[in-house]
Amino acid sequence: MPADFHGKVALVTGVGRVGQIGHAVARGLGRAGARLLLADVNAVGLADRVKEFAAEGIAAKASAGDLTQPDAARVAAASAQSQFGGLDVVINVAGGFFSYGPFTEVKPEILDRELAVNFKTAFFTCQAVMPVLLARGGGAIVNFASIAVVRSLMHMSAYTAAKSAVAGLTRELALEYRDAGIRVNAVAPATVRTADNVASMDDPTALVELDEVVNTVLFLASDEASAITGQIVPIAGKTY
Repeated sequence: MPADFHGKVALVTGVGRVGQIGHAVARGLGRAGARLLLADVNAVGLADRVKEFAAEGIAAKASAGDLTQPDAARVAAASAQSQFGGLDVVINVAGGFFSYGPFTEVKPEILDRELAVNFKTAFFTCQAVMPVLLARGGGAIVNFASIAVVRSLMHMSAYTAAKSAVAGLTRELALEYRDAGIRVNAVAPATVRTADNVASMDDPTALVELDEVVNTVLFLASDEASAITGQIVPIAGKTY
């Protein structure tokens, strides 16, 4: 049975661009009945997504800001409260991949960027939303790790370190908020069939499909997964 999010409010980060994971996840939640608070650094893209979703009958509001900074995350959480009266689901999609190459050639500024975009965005967003989720009596958080945290990938040391931090944060928060009714899980997808990945790959046949990611995220965020917390769920597809 498809996940049902009618009556629920979901915050999704990293949704500014069509054809990417955040956009697909937000659309999936909206089509399943959720009201959406969309957060991204791209204000123009956010405005376009709100219009796009409104045309489908999906209620969505935008909160533009740099989520590598705690203030932007706090504004997004407060917006969910003021626009929709609370928050039930948080999906931390915001991230990126900025470095590929030998470990000894990773420059400090690249490491800082990987940690900021992939880890700090999740950390600060989780920190900001906890009081709003607690006020609602609980909820569900789904973070985005990477297949790199469950199997080694060559020449991706900074990215792997950042996504491994997301996995560690996920497990810790699941324990810390277990008795408060907040479930925290993460997905760990292999390379997904996004517009960017298809354009940059010679052979995109082994990519994980966007729908496969969306379905997994919606399950983990739904009441159907009420007994699942603290898990890092690989989405490997044909790359298993």
